[in-house]
Amino acid sequence: MEIWGWSTMLELTVIVAITCGLGLAVAIVIETFRRRLNHNHLEAHPIFEDPNSLKEVECPYIYDPAEKYISLIVPAYNEELRLPAALDETMNYLKEREGKDQSFSYEVIIVDDGSSDGTKRVAFDFVRKYKVDNVRVILLGKNQGKGEAIRKGMLHSRGKLLLMLDADGATKVDDLEKLEKQILAVAKMKPDEEISDIPIVAFGSRAHLEKKALATRKWYRNFLMKGFHVVVLLAAGPGVRDTQCGFKMFTRAAARKLFTNIRLKRWCFDVELVYLSKCFGIPIIEISVTWSEIPGSKVSPLSILNMVWEMGLMSFGYRAGIWKIQTRES
Repeated sequence: MEIWGWSTMLELTVIVAITCGLGLAVAIVIETFRRRLNHNHLEAHPIFEDPNSLKEVECPYIYDPAEKYISLIVPAYNEELRLPAALDETMNYLKEREGKDQSFSYEVIIVDDGSSDGTKRVAFDFVRKYKVDNVRVILLGKNQGKGEAIRKGMLHSRGKLLLMLDADGATKVDDLEKLEKQILAVAKMKPDEEISDIPIVAFGSRAHLEKKALATRKWYRNFLMKGFHVVVLLAAGPGVRDTQCGFKMFTRAAARKLFTNIRLKRWCFDVELVYLSKCFGIPIIEISVTWSEIPGSKVSPLSILNMVWEMGLMSFGYRAGIWKIQTRES
């Protein structure tokens, strides 16, 4: 009787496992098909609001010629407390550099990802202080995810170079010069082309801090991190040690190719950027940056599960040919 009981339990376990596996496979197929047209971003362009003149300012699109040297895209979701210090540091750096180099021009695009706190107020305070030509705000209305916020900012920016950076200021803004220098070095190999027309990507990396992180984090966080790295390797392949650092620079040509194709809207969009860069043959430069952990992180165990889910969608979508890559050049 006891043997029969164990046998029955084993059979039930196998049945449940097979059922769950089939259910997950069906869910991935359905969701992959549902997102197959997500890269066709047909929504109307946002209108930038000038709080000083109360006039609306039409925004550009990524296919328009560059009007600034660099655009900084800052995604912000409920960042009322952390955003002011990060923006102060960013604006001080940009103003100082502008004062030293008259050819240097910039814009900061803050993308409010449906915040429920005072993030919008803080962002518009900076627009009032620095004028709408230098600081602009995009309001997404409802929370759509960090990837979608960055995509929106990238598609409606004016820079030859485009930098995404987190609203918490975890990476020092002047480290952008490290990424910029490497991109310029690669671009010199094509002296007859404008830097904005040469597809190049530079990823800020915290890989050099990994040993210290392993020693200070709890065991289960290290387990999750290692597991995530394995899944990233399977989904996007080798070549980038730190895909998740929120400090990445793109030439305008690279951003045009990548952000008109990206489909993932939340934490895993970084991995899709790596995958798409490889598909387009865009060189990825990985550069160590200064990074410090800022209290208030929104990454949770649920975020890890969402990342794994999205990487499953991405892997199946592209490898099954359901997700097509757009190659429009103009």
